[in-house]
Amino acid sequence: MVEIEIGNNAPIFTLTDINLKKISLTNFDNKIVLAFYPGAFTSVCTKEMCTLRDSLTKLNDMKAQVIGISVNDPFCNKAFSEINGLNFNLLSDYSREVVKIYGVAVEDFAGLKGYTAAKRSIFIIDDKGIIRYKWITEDPTVEPNYDDILSELEEIK
Repeated sequence: MVEIEIGNNAPIFTLTDINLKKISLTNFDNKIVLAFYPGAFTSVCTKEMCTLRDSLTKLNDMKAQVIGISVNDPFCNKAFSEINGLNFNLLSDYSREVVKIYGVAVEDFAGLKGYTAAKRSIFIIDDKGIIRYKWITEDPTVEPNYDDILSELEEIK
């Protein structure tokens, strides 16, 4: 598994959004909160994405944008976004390339042989493309510490 370290350049990727548009990491010029989540419509993922949605004004004031990434297809992500009123980009890594590049792929997720999902994880990328924070959990029921995310963003000038 790949190990992405704090201080490294963030691996560049291009994924499909909920409107079937290709979006690249290079499309963003602010700080980025990159939130990998295991699966749309699961209870913890819904809570996490809605918490990020509810923090968006504060995040935007810090010149940060949220990007959610899952292995769900764009159609599922679109329904998830619409039902939950998510007002940030959800990208589909249906080929599982980006979860592998970032070292957050979990094989045989939930005991489903052959099914690869994303580990719940957060990467903060500064406006120069450098990874400044990373949090990865092996337990999909654990949410990130949202205060830590805000504190880290405040430290990035």
